[in-house]
Amino acid sequence: MTLHRLAVVLLSGGLDSATVVAIAKDQGFDVAALSFSYGQRHKIELEAAKALAEKYAIERHVIADIDLRVFGGSALTDDIDVPKHRSEDEMSVKIPITYVPARNTVFLSYALAFAETSGANDIFVGVNSLDYSGYPDCRPEYIEAFETLMNLATKKGVEGERPFSLHAPLIDMTKADIIREGTALGVDYAMTMSCYDPIADGSSVGIHCGACDACLLRQRGFREAGVPDPSRYATT
Repeated sequence: MTLHRLAVVLLSGGLDSATVVAIAKDQGFDVAALSFSYGQRHKIELEAAKALAEKYAIERHVIADIDLRVFGGSALTDDIDVPKHRSEDEMSVKIPITYVPARNTVFLSYALAFAETSGANDIFVGVNSLDYSGYPDCRPEYIEAFETLMNLATKKGVEGERPFSLHAPLIDMTKADIIREGTALGVDYAMTMSCYDPIADGSSVGIHCGACDACLLRQRGFREAGVPDPSRYATT
């Protein structure tokens, strides 16, 4: 008989986080999901997260309400245009304006509190250091450092029988690799929303703009994976 352990999974509603839920399930974990309403312009992703949590029969799905708009500094939380139609070279030059200052640190801190109070020792996050993402809080060094913090800064980390583990199974995968892995695990990518500037149409997912960095990387990932792209785009 397989002993199922509980893991907290950060579930945004996007392609990567949906894949991570499937991976955690495949590894035998029971999943508690954590999403955030943080003032993001693409808040429709939360509807996708709710639908995914239902699909995977996740009994506890917490949506934490925080407001990173009070700090601004990002095209996702401020009155700044989302970059469109950028080339891969442009994406790789510097950290993009869609970077939300300290977002993953804030999110993982919440996930750590959730894990400690729910009896979970494992946290899964869908960060990825490839595909020109350019985000400093998606690097392997960051994940390693935060896992160290998890075990230094908590009662359970200091006194517990088993240390906290931070899993980033997509960290070294290309978008095509992620899509192949998720497809093999039965992920329905039509249910996911990756766009930074989506168009609401009354559905649980909406329409991808087709021109922001996230959409361009998503489109390229499906092409390179040789998997049909089920997403709806306003422009291609």
